[in-house]
Amino acid sequence: MTLNRFIKPTLLALAAASFALSAQAAPLKVDAAKSNVVATFKQLNVPVDAKFKKFAATIDFDAAKPAEGKANVEIDVTSFDLGEPDYNKEVQKKEWFNAAQFPKASFVSSSIKASGAGKYDVAGKLTIKGKTTDVSFPLTVKKEGAAQVFDGVLPIKRLTYNIGEGEWKDTGMVADEVTIKFHIVAQ
Repeated sequence: MTLNRFIKPTLLALAAASFALSAQAAPLKVDAAKSNVVATFKQLNVPVDAKFKKFAATIDFDAAKPAEGKANVEIDVTSFDLGEPDYNKEVQKKEWFNAAQFPKASFVSSSIKASGAGKYDVAGKLTIKGKTTDVSFPLTVKKEGAAQVFDGVLPIKRLTYNIGEGEWKDTGMVADEVTIKFHIVAQ
């Protein structure tokens, strides 16, 4: 009787610990040197690509269990690079990113659903300049050696996030449509 009182609680504790460990898989390590986040938009109807030089991504993903996957991306908007120092300085101002008040943009996934071989539909919350909206986008995942490569394209409207206030609300100079493209290599 005494042994039984000891074994049952011990087995339950081990089972609970085992479940907790299996539910908390280690996030993948992102290779920043091989990864990038780029925003593409049109200025005077000419396509412009600008790169975010600094971002952090936490990805917990297993292709066998995509619904259990999670992604969290935080982008340093002060690292936005248009290729010209004066332009880079301009977009940090209040009318654009207001980087002094909102130095980070973020995406937090709420669901990942398989939509075909290596293809997924991702939904979540995107926060830019203090404004949070629900977004969704297609994602492809492929293996490259030991790494997993995540590629996606997220279309947004800049004015939804008050990017380009005042005179910059006019979409004749800078289009409202922005495409955020990302290529994340992790293992």
